[in-house]
Amino acid sequence: MKFYGGCDSGSTYTKCVIMDETGKIRSDVTLRSKIRTVESCQDAINQAVEKVPELNSPADLSYLVGTGYGRNKVPSADENISEISCHAMGVHVVDPTVHAIIDIGGQDVKGIAVDTDGTVLNFAMNDKCSAGTGRFFEAMSRAFEMSLEDFSKLSLSAKNTIPITSQCTVFAESEVISLVGEGKPTDEIAAGIELSVAKRCFVMAKKAGATDRITLTGGCAKNDGLKKAIEQVLNLKVIDLPVDPQLIGAIGAAEFARRKGSAK
Repeated sequence: MKFYGGCDSGSTYTKCVIMDETGKIRSDVTLRSKIRTVESCQDAINQAVEKVPELNSPADLSYLVGTGYGRNKVPSADENISEISCHAMGVHVVDPTVHAIIDIGGQDVKGIAVDTDGTVLNFAMNDKCSAGTGRFFEAMSRAFEMSLEDFSKLSLSAKNTIPITSQCTVFAESEVISLVGEGKPTDEIAAGIELSVAKRCFVMAKKAGATDRITLTGGCAKNDGLKKAIEQVLNLKVIDLPVDPQLIGAIGAAEFARRKGSAK
């Protein structure tokens, strides 16, 4: 049995997936990214390999593909492929019926249109401002003095929405802190935050060619409040993937590794 690896080196988290020659995912690892990208990738790869009994070391992988923010620093990678291509392929692998993606990463937001074979038809990216990204949500959860997981569910109980007018992460955080200090309902403030991010996703969804359904990838795809807001703003059904959406880039990289390694 041959094994193939995909390592997604993100700005916030590093993910690794190992797949066997049949396309079955045999292990996965998600770690908080360290300052040293190479070290983060090596740790993720080593831990993923340890979960597969048939493997003794990363050298036993038949092919390894690096992707993500630090893809050029994935140690021993046979090839580096863009995260846009890997997210498209990853979604195609886990749910080939989905052809539109919004990928919300730690530092950017992407809209991706996926062809029937998993290749990229079109894409758009906003990497000029961190508002609406993973780091933005981390800042918001700090303002509420709660975990990111708890914050992602806070808006679900809101009956009204308090608009957040600031577009900049720094100013938005100050605005939220002021609203909390005034005693405004926290769930309604959170609803305003989710709504503002959903509106930012509108252009990305159009670029992705979404008509009636779309899926979210990246860590922010776990934000239930954001999913609800996107469905309301974009009037689209958000499809839940059958795997951890944060692993999609690594899954796509592993599938590319499987295809390329098998062809050697």
